[in-house]
Amino acid sequence: MKSLHLSRPSAIMMVGIPGSGKSFFARQFADAFHAPYIDYSEIGPRAADNSKAGELTLMFLAEIAKTGQSFVFEGSSDARTNRTEFAKWARSKGYTPVFVWTQTDQATSLKRTVKAGTLTRQDFIDTIRDFSPPHPDEKPIVISGKHTFASQVRTVLAHIGVDNRAASKQAPSPRVATVNPGKRKIGIQ
Repeated sequence: MKSLHLSRPSAIMMVGIPGSGKSFFARQFADAFHAPYIDYSEIGPRAADNSKAGELTLMFLAEIAKTGQSFVFEGSSDARTNRTEFAKWARSKGYTPVFVWTQTDQATSLKRTVKAGTLTRQDFIDTIRDFSPPHPDEKPIVISGKHTFASQVRTVLAHIGVDNRAASKQAPSPRVATVNPGKRKIGIQ
């Protein structure tokens, strides 16, 4: 099977409400294309406080950026200002920022979240209230949180410049596909 080639590595940030399917897509995408996956919700509980969790997350992202490899990040994407900062940071490191917006209706998302025990009903409602959907200027790639991974990945790959026919052939067999981030510039920051 041919490798997927990107002219510039992608910094993929997952966007969506809790229970929409962000983690499902992010994990499968990262596994399928051997891309690093940083999930803030896995870092936060291991840190002394939110400030330290943020520092650790930035440290991990900075180390990944040194490789020039495409990666997936999930965390702090609920506010447009956070997404803008992420995009600015990604560009400064030679990455193309990509926002993948996973959409699922609120009733399904609430049911998934409560079942998983990640949030209470009230916490879910508070999170929805604070969520800022991506603005068209952010050019989000919209996927359904109810579709199959094969369908979702074809949509994302088509938008990041990968031949959709190649994606169709590779998406059903994710364990053997790879992402080649292309040439990267090496410099001192």
